[in-house]
Amino acid sequence: MSKLKVSELFYSIQGEGRYMGVPSVFLRTFGCNFTCDGFGMPAGEKSQEREVVAHNAEQYKTYKSLPLVSTGCDSYASWDVRFKHLSPLIPTDSLADSIVDLLPHHVWEDEHLVITGGEPLLGWQRAYPDLLSHPKMDTLKELTFETNGTQELTQEFYNFLGEWTFARGLYENLTFSVSPKLSSSGERWEDAIKPDIISQYSMIGHTYLKFVVSNMLHVHEAEEAVYEYRKKGFDGHVYLMPVGGVERVYNLNNRQVAEYAMKKGWRYSDRLQVPLFKNEWGT
Repeated sequence: MSKLKVSELFYSIQGEGRYMGVPSVFLRTFGCNFTCDGFGMPAGEKSQEREVVAHNAEQYKTYKSLPLVSTGCDSYASWDVRFKHLSPLIPTDSLADSIVDLLPHHVWEDEHLVITGGEPLLGWQRAYPDLLSHPKMDTLKELTFETNGTQELTQEFYNFLGEWTFARGLYENLTFSVSPKLSSSGERWEDAIKPDIISQYSMIGHTYLKFVVSNMLHVHEAEEAVYEYRKKGFDGHVYLMPVGGVERVYNLNNRQVAEYAMKKGWRYSDRLQVPLFKNEWGT
C-alpha cells in the first residue's frame, strides 16, 4: 500500500484559475524543488520571514498555528524540512476515507479534487494511482494538479492517467494548472521554464499557464516564457495572477494585474482565498 506525506487536507472553494469558485478538496503534499524566496521582495533580494518562523519550528504543532507571511512562498511549511513534523505519512486508503469525509454529502458530486504542494509531481507520483483507484474515488469527475511545471511525468504515471481518464471519459477534466516561476520568485529561468515538460502535460490533460506578477517587467518576462512554451506546441490559456499572500499586498496590485491581462488578451485569475479567508492555512 502506498503512502503520501500530507501537509494539509481541507475543503474550500478553488480560489484561482480555471475552477475558481468551485467547491474543492485540497490535498497538499509535502516537498518542493523551489523555495520562491523572492516573491514580494525587491529584485535580487530574498525574504527572511520564513527563517524567522522556522527558527522556532518545533513550537508549532499544527498548520493552523503557523503565521502567514507577506513575502516569499506563502505555503512555506509544505516544503521546508524544519516543518516536516506537521506532515504525517498517510496510507492511501486512509487518505481516501479522509478526503470523502470532507465532502458535504460524503460522496463525490460536483466537487473537484486539487492536488497541490509544495510540488505534487515529485516522487509522490508513485502513490497517486493507488489513491485515484480507490473505490471511494470512483465518482470523482474533476482533478487538478497544481504544479510549477518542472517535473516530468513518469512513464508509469503517464500511462495510468491516460487509462484513468479514458475509462471515465475525463480528458478535459484532468487539469494541469502550471505556475511557472519567473525571476520575481527568486528562481533561475533555466530551472523554472521547461517547455518540453508542459508539452507532455498537454498530451494527457487540459493544461494552462498561470503567472504571478505585479508589474510590467514581470509581464514581459511572462511573454518571453509563453513564447518558449508556444514554440514547443503549447496552445492553452495564459492567466496572470497578482502577488500577495496577505490582503494588504494583494490589494496593491490586483486591479493593475487585471488590466495587464486585458492588454495582453490573457485571462485574469483572482486569489479568492485572500479576500474571502485572508489566506489562512486550510482555506
